[in-house]
Amino acid sequence: MAELVLGLASSHSPQLSTPPDGWAQRGERDKGNPELIGTDGITSNYEDLLARTDVARIAREITPEKFQRRHEQNQKGIAKLVQALYRARLDVLVMVGDDQQEYLLDDNMPAFCVYRGDEVKVAGQQASPSTGNRLLIGYDTQDKIAPTNAGLGRHLIEYLIEDEFDVGSSSFLDPSRGGRAHGGIGHAFTYIYNRIMTQGIITTVPVMLNTYYPPNQPTPKRCYNLGRSIKSAIESWPQKARVGIMASGGLSHFVVDEELDQMALEGMREKNLVKLSQLPREKINSGSSEIRNWIVVTGATEHLKMNLLDYVPCYRSPAGTGCAMGFAKWS
Repeated sequence: MAELVLGLASSHSPQLSTPPDGWAQRGERDKGNPELIGTDGITSNYEDLLARTDVARIAREITPEKFQRRHEQNQKGIAKLVQALYRARLDVLVMVGDDQQEYLLDDNMPAFCVYRGDEVKVAGQQASPSTGNRLLIGYDTQDKIAPTNAGLGRHLIEYLIEDEFDVGSSSFLDPSRGGRAHGGIGHAFTYIYNRIMTQGIITTVPVMLNTYYPPNQPTPKRCYNLGRSIKSAIESWPQKARVGIMASGGLSHFVVDEELDQMALEGMREKNLVKLSQLPREKINSGSSEIRNWIVVTGATEHLKMNLLDYVPCYRSPAGTGCAMGFAKWS
């Protein structure tokens, strides 16, 4: 029988792979975002957010020295995840991430979707104006095909249906879809392939969550219970295999909300479903909605201990926009 032996979680923001001298440029781009969720839970444009911000405090967070130090922390956090992944000697990695209309579009947006195909296309990183025509560091420029475990994917779907989770099912990625992935797996998963699987591709099962788009975003409680069910499904899979599970995304963004992050991390460390269910719903939207991916992994790893490898609040503008980076291991 299979065994779930490892949990991992990582932010996947492009800021992780942007050199620190490019962070302020990313902050400039935030001025065009009309739906920034402030630490007060109010959604507004950049100008209104700035008017409600303690600019003197944030000014101390966006110095070149802070950018450099936090960039270095991020790279160390990623390195620790890479080390943990390969030390575990996994046969399969279940990847939990959100699809941002890259494959799942408004014509059919399930709350949960499990991939049961044999392979996925992984897009390489191309230069763009958003990166100052520089490639993001650490990314391969070439597309590649990665194997996925159709057997475990189908088993997860069948088990979850029996456990009363009405999951979507996908056996291939349609290249004609109109999303940003152009027929490939979405960026939450591409990040794992490009930044974490640096010592060889591990066979995977992608699990896609609709964290972003109302009205059918799963609740934190539902995500936690999905994790529990995924663990049970893995342990009932009649194959001898070492299996890991990894969340991609989060923590708070596109406004750094350290209070929200600490509330979520405390609930995860304690495996406290009540605390996680009390996360303010108005705050776990947009980028911060990806905290749900971490909650799935928390539910799947109740038998393991969480170790927060690092928490790095990466501010990038005077209004406090940016991304709070997190790196965690359950073992």
